[in-house]
Amino acid sequence: MTQKDYIDQGEQYILKTYNRFPVVLERGEGVYLYDADQKKYLDFGAGIAVFALGYKNQAYNDALKAQIDQLIHTSNLYYNVPAVEAAKKIVEAAGLKKVFFTNSGTEAIEGALKVARKYAYNKDDSKDYEFIAMNHSFHGRSQGALAVTGNSHYQDGFIPKEFRAVFAEFNNLEDVISKITDKTCGIICEVVQGEGGIYPADQEFLEGLRKVCDEKDILLIFDEIQCGMGRCGTMFAHDLYGVKPDVLTLAKALGCGVPVGAFVVGEKADGALVPGDHGTTYGGNPFACAAINAVFDQFEQLNLPDHAREVGNYLWEQLEAFKEKHDFVTGHRGIGLMQGVEFAPEKPVGEIVNRALEHGLILISAGNNVIRFVPPLVIEKEHVDEMIEILEASI
Repeated sequence: MTQKDYIDQGEQYILKTYNRFPVVLERGEGVYLYDADQKKYLDFGAGIAVFALGYKNQAYNDALKAQIDQLIHTSNLYYNVPAVEAAKKIVEAAGLKKVFFTNSGTEAIEGALKVARKYAYNKDDSKDYEFIAMNHSFHGRSQGALAVTGNSHYQDGFIPKEFRAVFAEFNNLEDVISKITDKTCGIICEVVQGEGGIYPADQEFLEGLRKVCDEKDILLIFDEIQCGMGRCGTMFAHDLYGVKPDVLTLAKALGCGVPVGAFVVGEKADGALVPGDHGTTYGGNPFACAAINAVFDQFEQLNLPDHAREVGNYLWEQLEAFKEKHDFVTGHRGIGLMQGVEFAPEKPVGEIVNRALEHGLILISAGNNVIRFVPPLVIEKEHVDEMIEILEASI
């Protein structure tokens, strides 16, 4: 079958909830992807910030192959070795207390919300508790996750207004505090907003959230599904701020392509959920947790957070030069290897992304007219130079 045949068949049989690019990706090597016609693409999207290790990492692949031959699934009625080992690695890296494995980031958010609601319920079961979330945030597509996603575009038609969180302005501590009531059970925010346009949190904002949550005995939830796992130059983005959450959500690069997520609870939130309160059939299965273990091992061996910080600094310099060169570039923000460049309306990013794809560069958008740069963490400076050259040709 030709690439067009696969696309036609996909259009016929796959539910159309995505407007996909007319490309059938077939294989990857390093930081490059190849389509069914063997055209080569430099990957600066990493499967939406997922494939941190790049493609064909031999140690990662070998670990998964070995686990397939040993054991793939048992259910959570039993312990399994990879899950126990992965739990220890995550908890120690995060400096928190306990972890629950999920199948996705959305499910990690759902679990985190249940923790906060149950924590408040255990103190006082007489209230209908609610969350404070941030405008322009994105936390997932399930109904619970959508309820705290600060974008009506995603919510309308699915989440009635009375079931939505109370929304405050990101990086505006006074606005958040003004909306806290005795029904507030949790405050949730991304440490770096992703879909909303790549906006890092301010130091004072996160410190203020931590302080008010301690004062009011409210759980603070950090969503690091996209910005965590080394992408910002430290293992977790909140490490840059020295502020710990009560609940941390992870996914994407946690499994580097294997669908797996997790929520991690600290001392205060530990014990909120008891046996029977939450569950999952596939979460924490041996195969998914073998992927987590391989990812943590490779992060340590390749020193990836430090590498992301170093190459991220170089990417920042090159994108700053790109911004200064072009009047239609109106903004540049981000941390490490999670950066965004904002374009004026006369330069629609959709057109630029399409042209870049034609030139062999994979880019993805975020927010309003922002191109998001979230490549594999193993990229080198030469790949940044190659990306800039193709980007210039694409505009």
